[in-house]
This record gives sequence, C-alpha cells and structure tokens, in this order.
Amino acid sequence: MSRKLIRLLSFVLIASCLAGCQLSTSGENGHNGNWAPLFNGQDLDGWKQSDFLNPGVAYSGNRKLIIPAGEVLSGITWTKDFPKMDYEIRLEAMRAGGSDFFCGLTFPVNDSFASLILGGWGGTVCGISCLDGEDAANNETTTSTNFKNGVWYPVRLRVTKDKLEAWLQNEQIVDADTKDREIGVRIEVEESRPLGLATFQTTAALRNISWRKLAAGGGKN
Repeated sequence: MSRKLIRLLSFVLIASCLAGCQLSTSGENGHNGNWAPLFNGQDLDGWKQSDFLNPGVAYSGNRKLIIPAGEVLSGITWTKDFPKMDYEIRLEAMRAGGSDFFCGLTFPVNDSFASLILGGWGGTVCGISCLDGEDAANNETTTSTNFKNGVWYPVRLRVTKDKLEAWLQNEQIVDADTKDREIGVRIEVEESRPLGLATFQTTAALRNISWRKLAAGGGKN
C-alpha cells in the first residue's frame, strides 16, 4: 500500500471519528440543558395541524416552517411529550403576509397554559394571554412593536416557577410574576394546547425552533 493511500485512509478515519464525536455531543435531547430542535427543517415530524376552522395547511420548505393564513386561525400543535415547567423555547419568526399576529406560541405552565402573542390586535401588540383573565392587550405584559413583513425576529420564552419571561430581538418584553395568579388561554387557541404555534389571518414563516430544560429555579441543568 502506497504512502499516499495510507495518508488518505488515515484522513478519512480521523474525519469519521471527529464527525462521530460531534454527533454524540450535539445535545439533541433538550432535557440535558442543551438546545434541541423542535423542528427538523425538513417536515412536520412531531407536529399536527391544529383543529381550527378552515385553516391554512402548514408545510415545510427550505428549512422553514410555513403557516399560511386561514379564514381565522391557522397553526400546528406538538404531539410529543414536553415539560410543564422550567424550560426555554427559542425560534425565529417572520410575518410573510397579512397584518395580525404571526406568532401565537401557546405553552404549558404547570397544569395550565398560556400564549405569547406577537403582532396581535391589528399588527403591533405583544404580550401574554391570559393572566387573571386578561389577554395580551389588557394586562401588564402589553407592549407594542411595529413589525415589518419579510423580517426575521428572534424570540425566546422562559417558563419558571412563579415567572414568565420573553425576549424579542434580545430585548426583554415580558417579565411577569405568576405566583397565585390565574393562567389560561383564550378559547380561540385552545386547539394549540399543550404546545403550539398559531397565526390570525396571517401567513408566518418560522425557523430554528428549539428548546431546553432548565434546572428548578431557572438555571441550566
């Protein structure tokens, strides 16, 4: 065997080992505290169409998840296990068409559920629905952002004991104390429970959807 061939085989072997090491430490399981994908960039594995009336049918393409505008609401619901507390979700969302909320992220909070709304009530309102029966337009989490169609917006949500937090473009927009408060969702998005993404008469594109488990109290495991 020639020296050139030996060097080539050695290179292939080293590259294979390195690839194996990368695969084994990639943190595919969010329970270990590393970010793990909720969307594989190829298809809707782990998701189902939410049972809304006359929705746009969600699909995947070019590593993006597309939720087309429906008659009222469109969306997808997670079908696998997911924590009820002490976790983070992050994603990037774009309003691709329409003028209302393009990211309605419904999520578990212990045995209840809530929604993070981005761009609701005509296109600008952000906040949590619902706290003590008040939705995102009418509680202390209400903020306003002039979203632009065709722009990607990084989003992060954190759920811990007695607190809900959210960031938009790395700026914190939600910091809500939930101790001894009533937490719930609007009846319109109940089909998103326990974990779902929805839009209102709006087409959305989403990508890089992932999650990680936090240690009790909000720290990483």
